[in-house]
Amino acid sequence: FQVASTENGIIFGNIVYDVTGAASDRNVVVLNDIHIDIMDYIIPASCTDQEFMRMWAEFEWENKVTVNTPLTDLSDYLKHLLKSTNMKCLTPEKALSGQCGFMAANMYAKSIFGEDALANLSIEKPFNKPEAPVQGHIRIRAKSQGMALSLGDKINMTQKGTQSKMITA
Repeated sequence: FQVASTENGIIFGNIVYDVTGAASDRNVVVLNDIHIDIMDYIIPASCTDQEFMRMWAEFEWENKVTVNTPLTDLSDYLKHLLKSTNMKCLTPEKALSGQCGFMAANMYAKSIFGEDALANLSIEKPFNKPEAPVQGHIRIRAKSQGMALSLGDKINMTQKGTQSKMITA
């Protein structure tokens, strides 16, 4: 049994076999679907700015996810997102430092099957409201629809938790 893609995070298949001397040609056993968490096959990866821009322009599938979080700090939200998606932040730490009320960051990961996943985080918070939650969106791009949707679903699932469940590592 071999898996060659991450499309939709589901493995499905059949076992087909012959029995020597049996009257029928083939026997088929239909297997139950196996649902796989994207975190089991996606790993942080690096690429140059030029490679990121080339892939961003080339990839056909985009999934835009709205930020929905109780977190009030831009850096905390980025850390939470990186940890919950296994992505690597490509934006230099120096460019992310400071308190200006907005943040943009590029992220990248690869599946164990060699599929690329890109993300662009664009968040802000009202400068005059220190307790207001982070707002914005994450744009995910991938060659396959399944990768873009699975990563977006993972982000949405991690955002549904309460503040106490949020990862602020």
